[in-house]
Amino acid sequence: MEFKQLKINDVVLITPPKYRDERGSFMESHRQDLFNIHIKPTKFVQDNLVTSNKNVIRGLHYQIKYPQGKLVRCLSGEIFDVAVDIRQDSETYGHWVGNRLSEENGCSLWIPEGFAHGYSVLSDNCKVLYKCTDVYHPNDESGIIWNDYTLNINWKVDNPIVSEKDSKLPTFEEKY
Repeated sequence: MEFKQLKINDVVLITPPKYRDERGSFMESHRQDLFNIHIKPTKFVQDNLVTSNKNVIRGLHYQIKYPQGKLVRCLSGEIFDVAVDIRQDSETYGHWVGNRLSEENGCSLWIPEGFAHGYSVLSDNCKVLYKCTDVYHPNDESGIIWNDYTLNINWKVDNPIVSEKDSKLPTFEEKY
């Protein structure tokens, strides 16, 4: 497995080797031992599986008192996955990084605690699986509006579909 640090410290793209032959393909999608060596020792306590349609944007979400690190993989289709650094003491505070995750590339994105997370759906539909380092606490959830003008994220979709809840999130400036 290849572990590549992205432009923001601690956000890591994980690319597994994929083996193909006339029968199909094989890939180790997660190796806890390698994750612990190349990123940090981590305990995952919850898995989430989400299905979405083309042009859907989910996010930008995070938890305040119970922050979640997330290991995100697209099982079918393709997404553009985004992490926004909300660590106030970070050199990249208020910056974002994004990467395409797909069934084809098999990559995962590690988004540590201290980041807001979201993604857009580039294919007709998708299935996204993400492992979390803490459980979901509905009273602790927070977020930043997807089209925040200071973040200026290019979601790579033409006609965004956003939930009512996500469309009412505050801007980055209002939060910080």
